[in-house]
Amino acid sequence: MRSTAMRRAGWTLTGLFGLFMLGASIAPKLVGAAVATDTLVALGWPGSYTLLIGLIELSCLILYLLPRTNILGAVLMTALLGGSLATQLRVGSPLFSHTLFSVYLGLFMWGGLWLRDAAVRALFPIRLDRPAE
Repeated sequence: MRSTAMRRAGWTLTGLFGLFMLGASIAPKLVGAAVATDTLVALGWPGSYTLLIGLIELSCLILYLLPRTNILGAVLMTALLGGSLATQLRVGSPLFSHTLFSVYLGLFMWGGLWLRDAAVRALFPIRLDRPAE
């Protein structure tokens, strides 16, 4: 795949990830939607953490979207998604639809970053052939 096409595909995945996070997770928490607070309470978190978690998610997303801080943002967002996975696992949520959803999001997020950033591709190369020994 050409470099330009990879960057475009990467920014497309990144944009979709960002829009999903904003619409499905961050905005409901920031506006104090009952569904966000109710969900956190059902998962065992105090409802008073809703705004704080939304602000942390927003901060991680902004860092991820900025080219100068994208790797830091991805690492921090991965940590946040790991906490989500642990919470879902602790309450016994269904494996493939709930517990692993944060893994799916993380793969989508890192895939977008990998496609749009040559430094990340150099750090995590995908080798289709066997390396010479």
